[in-house]
Amino acid sequence: MIISNEERKSKEIAVLMAAGLGTRMRPLTDTTPKPLIRVKGTPMIETVIQGLKGRGIDEIYVVTGYLADQFSYLETKYPGLTLLHNKDYATVNNISSVKTATDIFRGRPVFICEADLYVSDPSIFKAELSGTCYFGKFVKGHTEDWAFDTDENGFITRVGKVGDDCHIMCGITYFTPTASAILADAIDAAYEKPGYEELFWDNVVNDNLEALRMTIHPVRNEQIEELDSVEELRAFTGDTSL
Repeated sequence: MIISNEERKSKEIAVLMAAGLGTRMRPLTDTTPKPLIRVKGTPMIETVIQGLKGRGIDEIYVVTGYLADQFSYLETKYPGLTLLHNKDYATVNNISSVKTATDIFRGRPVFICEADLYVSDPSIFKAELSGTCYFGKFVKGHTEDWAFDTDENGFITRVGKVGDDCHIMCGITYFTPTASAILADAIDAAYEKPGYEELFWDNVVNDNLEALRMTIHPVRNEQIEELDSVEELRAFTGDTSL
């Protein structure tokens, strides 16, 4: 069956950011990129891929950088998955990984995900999403993590570190075709300005919230884990040999 270009562009795709050094999980990441560290027997990135596949997404792009060759098996294991190399991964913040894929996702419905997540409940990817959103976990009290402020209508008004009684990031975002075009253009523009090397891609999102009109899609703590250190990995898995 031949799919037209318009039909192809209307299908959801995904971009996974897997280029980072994973310094907070050393020494494990001295020889293994963080997304490929196994949690309960499965590389973290594969729990994300499997969740996306369960939604019916076949066109997946993994942006690599550090120890990129170790990701090569994914193209064979998961048909439709393509590796992209972020040439700036060692000198530019994670805006460089999104920049690597702007020409691919511009104007298309897209999930942009961190690859170093352990998705305990892949059904989170099957949610009905009516608009552009961050997936978020609610935290009571003070947090130093990346968090969101919202207005009375539920639209995000701030994306940034520190918050109180709020939702925090959990590494998954969804953009409609209109919003992905806005984001791609904004990322490209930011890459031309002084100081872009220090930017997180979420900083660019924050600067364009009025146009993006983002909400929060809530998920529960037990559905997805962000494991940032060996200590957190040991506590989650119970593996004292780590």
